[in-house]
Order: sequence, then structure tokens, then C-alpha cells
Amino acid sequence: MTLSSLYPTKSRLATITISALLVGILLVNSTILFTPQQLAPQSNPLNFPTTLTRFTSYSELQNFVTTHQTGGYYPYYSWKGGMRGPMVTFDSLASTAAPAEGSNQVSDDYSTTNIQVEGVDEADLVKTDGLYIYLVSENKVHIIRAYPHEELELVSTITLEGNIMNIYINGDKLIILQAGDYGPVLYEKMIAPGPYPYPIPYIQQTLLHVYDLSDRAEPTLDRTITAEGNTVDTRMIGDYVYLITQQSNLVYNDTEIWLPILRDGDEEIHVEADMIYYHNITDDWFSYTHIIAVDSQSDEEIGHETFLMGGASTLYASLDNIYLTGYSWNAEGGATKIFKINIDDRSIEYIADGTVPGTVLNQFSLDEHNGYFRIVTQSGHASRSGGYTSQTDLSILNEELDTIGTVTGLAPGENLHSVRFMGDRAYLVTFKKVDPLFAIDVSDPTNPTVMGKLKIPGFSDYLHPYDENILIGIGKETVEAEDPDWDFAWYQGIKISLFDVSDIENPTELAKIEIGDRGSNTPALREHKSVLFNKERNLLVIPILEAQIDDDDYSGEIPDNAYGDYVYQGAYVFHVSPEGINLRGRVTQIDDPESYLKSGWYYSSDNTITRSLYIDDVLYTISNNMLQLNSLDDFSQLGRVELN
Repeated sequence: MTLSSLYPTKSRLATITISALLVGILLVNSTILFTPQQLAPQSNPLNFPTTLTRFTSYSELQNFVTTHQTGGYYPYYSWKGGMRGPMVTFDSLASTAAPAEGSNQVSDDYSTTNIQVEGVDEADLVKTDGLYIYLVSENKVHIIRAYPHEELELVSTITLEGNIMNIYINGDKLIILQAGDYGPVLYEKMIAPGPYPYPIPYIQQTLLHVYDLSDRAEPTLDRTITAEGNTVDTRMIGDYVYLITQQSNLVYNDTEIWLPILRDGDEEIHVEADMIYYHNITDDWFSYTHIIAVDSQSDEEIGHETFLMGGASTLYASLDNIYLTGYSWNAEGGATKIFKINIDDRSIEYIADGTVPGTVLNQFSLDEHNGYFRIVTQSGHASRSGGYTSQTDLSILNEELDTIGTVTGLAPGENLHSVRFMGDRAYLVTFKKVDPLFAIDVSDPTNPTVMGKLKIPGFSDYLHPYDENILIGIGKETVEAEDPDWDFAWYQGIKISLFDVSDIENPTELAKIEIGDRGSNTPALREHKSVLFNKERNLLVIPILEAQIDDDDYSGEIPDNAYGDYVYQGAYVFHVSPEGINLRGRVTQIDDPESYLKSGWYYSSDNTITRSLYIDDVLYTISNNMLQLNSLDDFSQLGRVELN
């Protein structure tokens, strides 16, 4: 039952597996129809179907979608534009002369992308290998000689037609993920005129380019993989990049169903109906979800599988498995559908699926440990007026995704803000007026137990382990609203906390620091890859847009809901240790401080720092316009590279 790539020249029935797997991922408004086949017994408290099967013919697929999709559909219209190719240009800025002896020595002390699972890389806007920095700026990838910093040089630039999403680096291979144009030749069959005066193409494409960087000054394109649909997420494990895309709006010309086409260079890979897996359910909206495995180091055939499902949303990957989740709905309420897929190089194999109540917050709500899958979900909704109820649940599932242990009903009426699993413990933060940090013992999968709880002002939107006994929390300080008719708190400045969890029954806030007043913001609240942390250096760097209240603007007491004015944007560098948190310094790429005063309620600049990294004792900060170097000792500026 191994899923491998299926080509038109091979038997489409020879490879069975994974698919439908995702199908029910998002079964909105589901009227459930069961099929007799059942791959594995499932714990199914919400009565969602667990049967997976493949369509036997195009007519069966056509009948299924047109009768089981309850949300209606928009027909496609004639589109003759075709697909744009990568349109790559190289702007070589480096000398082709041989480098000086010893000048290619790579630093062994450099930071990497902040990822969730060790060994499972995540794509980002910037990567480094200790010698070069590779960074995305709109439709370009710049390759910059960064070490030693005295030899700073823009070596070359790869320019694509269309924005680049993010990248991976693997040895001498650069992988670029790009949102592509709308579909190729087969749009010629979409001839329905429709009510609109212009064509409306709906199938977007995701392009995965692999470049050879043996000569950084002259990168060469090895191959381009094209998948229909928008990117759900990607991961890189070893040499293999796993790309998951989702393709909606399957119906055109009223009843005809679009059959997907993947491309490996010029080779078309037609996904026929009998290759597509599905759940026998009714959904508001169906889509194809493609899972594609690409060897970044060779031209080996891609592995791929396609599933008909609702919407895939959140992905978690371990070294062996990908878990895809999506929101589902039936008469008994909202739920999260989970699909477990084994990955082994280009082999993709469906393992199991399961369902838990509620919805997930983000990828940190999901975790695999010792063969068990742990997930934190929230049901209901929290309101300022207290008119709605919500609760947070933790569920533990076995290898077949049967639920075997739960903690339910946590923090009724509060919103879930962050989750972090650390081995046999789970930590989560909920908030309405104060910040309860829950410490949960998950060492016994059948009996997870809340061991301790800490209530303090503020909340953490991101939790990061300092070590096994200390957590770093990044969030907002808060002040409780004084109006008795409203049950909420006013957000204030950026708050960074240290939590001592060595005594799981009595977690404490070891230290905290607040940056700015109400209106201050940081991408670290939403994007963990903007966080740079190194325990050996006691180093924490996050980008912050700081707002401050001018006391002179108020004649009396400053109200809790008062916003500050923007005064600074840059990378804030902290020293973090069990003894506390201290601001060591900050660096900015904004040369004109007057720009803050002109910004009003919203500040935007192409020199806004979004990422940072270090090589040896140099801090590199990245904005859309610039790579800037500063000393980690005294924060003096050491160099800049203009990108646009």
C-alpha cells in the first residue's frame, strides 16, 4: 500500500494508498454517507466517516462532486493565457576569479531557522549555510557572501516572474517556492461565456524550482515542479522537500470536473479519476489536495498522491509522518479531522485518520511523541460580554488515531493563545482578563493530567523552551477593563516572560520585561520564524515596532485604552538567563526617525526588519530592502547590502 508517483505510462491501479485520506478534512455541513469499506477501526465520537476509497471512473467522480457539494460552485470561464514559465534572469555581481586561499572557510557558529521539530526544516524568507546568506525580496532571491563580514558581497540575484514565497537551502541546492500563474493548456476547454465581461481563472499553481549553486555567481536551474493549487505548507526532511497544495473550484461548464495535472519540467503527469482518494461525505466545498515529494539532490521521479477533501489548514510533520488537519462540521458541532501520512523519501502512504472536537490554533497545537499524537483544540467562542462560552481540550491519540486520553473543559470562556509540547509535558496559555498558564503531565497517554496553573496579567502568543525547566513567553501585557459590564482586558506593550516550570505543580513567572505601550507590535506573536534564540549565547532577538505614549498629550490620568505613537522599529536584542531578561541593545534600518511621526495609525516601510540571524559575533538583520550587519558586542554597524 505504498503511494508512489503515478505516471500515464504506468498502471494507475498499481499503486494504492494514501489518499482520500484528506478528503474529509474539512467536511463542512456534512450529511454523512457511509461506505462499506473500512481501513481501520476508529474512535469516532462525532460520527464522521473513516472509510477511504478511490474513484473507479471519471463519471463516478463527476456524480460525486455535483451531488455531494452543497455550497454550490462557480463555473470556469474561457482562459487562453496559458502558464508563464519561470522566466529566470541572473544578475551576476561577483568576480569569476578564483577566491583567495582560505576565503571560502565556513563559520561553524551560525543560527538556523527557528523550527518546531529537530530535523524537519521549514521554508522561510532567509537561510544561511555559515558562508552565504540566501534571502527573498519580492520576486528575487539574493545570494550574498556574508562570512567573514569583511568580505560582504552580493554575489548574484535570481529573478522570477511573480512573487517568491520562501526558500530552502540544502548543500549546493537552492529550492525556491513560488506562487505561479493560472493554468496551462486545458483552459481552452473552458468555453462557458458566463455573466462576467472578462475571463475568471481559478486554478492557481505552485512552482517548486531547484537550482544548482555549484557556482554561486552563476546559479543554474535544475528542474521545476508545477502543482495545481495554493500552497498549504511544505517541509524538508533530509534531501526531500514535501509540498502540499490545495486546489479548489473543481467544476466547470456546469457539470464537468477538472482533473489535475502536475508537471516535472516539460513532462505532464495527469491525475486521472481512478488515482484520486476520497471520503464518502457531503461537504460545502470540495478541493484536491496534492502531496508531492521531490528529491532536491537528483532528478528522481517525484512521488505524489491526490485526495478529494474539504479544506486542509494546519500541518505538523515529524521525521516519519505528516499530519494534516482541517475544520469539519456536522449536526453535533465543529471538529478537527486529522489525517496521518507516512513519508519515506518519495514514498507516501496513508496510515489513519481521526476526529477530535474543536479547532486548532496553529502548528504548535500538534505534536507527535513516542508514537502518540497529541493535539490541543478550542471549542466555542469567548466574548467580551460573557455571552458565549469556549473551552480548551487536549487529546492524545494512538498510532491508529484513536483517542485514548483527554483533558477537557479547560479555561471556559477564554481564548486559547499558545501551546507548546515538551516531551512528557504540555503547556498552554489561555486568556480573557488574566493569563492562565496550564502545565499538563502527558507522560501517561491514557491519563493526561493538569498539574499546575499560573494566573498573571498579560498573555503569551508564543512559547519557546529555554531548557526543560524554563519557558520563554512572548505576548502582550494587559490591564483589566474597569467597566463592570465588560469582561475583558486592554492590551498594552510587548511582554516577554520567563516561566519556571521545574515544579510542574507550581509554575511561576521568573522574570518579565515590557517593551513599549499600547500599539506596540511584533511578528513574533504570529510567526515563530521571526524569533532568533540561542541558549548558549543567552541570546533572544525579535523584531518590534514600538509605540510610546507621550504623557504631555494628557492633562490627567492616562486611560488604559490609550495608544502610543510609533517611535522605533528594529531588532531588539535581549540577554535571557535564569537570572532574568535584559535589553542589551537594538538596531534599525530606518534612517529617518521622522517617518514614525508621519505614520499615523499604521506604520509601513520596506526597511522594516522581519528576520535576523547571526554568524559568529555579527548580527544580520533582514528587511525587504536591505541586509544590514551589526556587531553583537556594541551593535555598531559593520555593513549594508541594498537589495532593490
